Amino acid sequence: MAGETFDRTLEDLGNIVHLEHVNVRVPDQQLATQFYIVALGGTRDPYLMVGLDNMWCNFGHSQFHLPTAAPQVLRGVTGLVVPDFDELPARLAAATDRLKGTKFAYKVEGDHADVTCPWGNRIRLHRPSARFPRMELGMPYVEFPVREGTAAGIARFYREIMAAPATVTTNGSVAAEVTVGTSQRLIFRETSDQLASYDGHHIAIYISDFSGPHRKMVERGIVSEESNPYQYRFVEIADPESGKTLFEIEHEVRCVTHPMYRRPLVNRNPAQRQPTYVAGRDARVWA
Repeated sequence: MAGETFDRTLEDLGNIVHLEHVNVRVPDQQLATQFYIVALGGTRDPYLMVGLDNMWCNFGHSQFHLPTAAPQVLRGVTGLVVPDFDELPARLAAATDRLKGTKFAYKVEGDHADVTCPWGNRIRLHRPSARFPRMELGMPYVEFPVREGTAAGIARFYREIMAAPATVTTNGSVAAEVTVGTSQRLIFRETSDQLASYDGHHIAIYISDFSGPHRKMVERGIVSEESNPYQYRFVEIADPESGKTLFEIEHEVRCVTHPMYRRPLVNRNPAQRQPTYVAGRDARVWA
């Protein structure tokens, strides 16, 4: 049947179907609560990690995992989309006194805010927009700085080893952009700046073809942990052509049959206050 034609590749996700969390250690759960929950407007997972040794903080379908230990700093920037962006400056200003003496800082622009956590992790918060389709609240990207000349090899790694769509872009600077879920990307942007040493922080992804990438990584000797039947880990992003390690970031790789895949996450409405409480508006509308 003849009719309008479409570019069907625009809706391809590839093998990586979800970027679930960023994990960085924090030394003080009170400061972490003040920053991630009170200032940014996240929601503490009410079901898991409810003690003092860890906190899981929800933003839409994704999370920050914040175990208690010596601080870790992600090499790069974590992006968030928040539906109440106009209320964000007041929350950040109100948090300033309680976060004095830390690395906390923020700058609000027209459509985004650059915020630094008490230990130096950088987060960029955005208004919902066409740039992040089908996302009102969530984690649309994590961006890492990488050495010049490595973006093409990093894109090859994700295409050939992980079976994920990955392209090299040149918008202002050269970057490898990898599709890792609905409206989610990993971005590896080339820089001439000196890179910080890797301190062990990690990201978690879910993939549909679980065994294929594992087999290829075993052949190359880069599987770093055989966690359990549902999960393995790797740290090295290695060029499939040369075998050279181009960047290090631990990936916690899970299959879509993992018991926690796409578990429903609670997301509160941070505008709710006892004096101005409105019935039926405790939860955020998000996607």
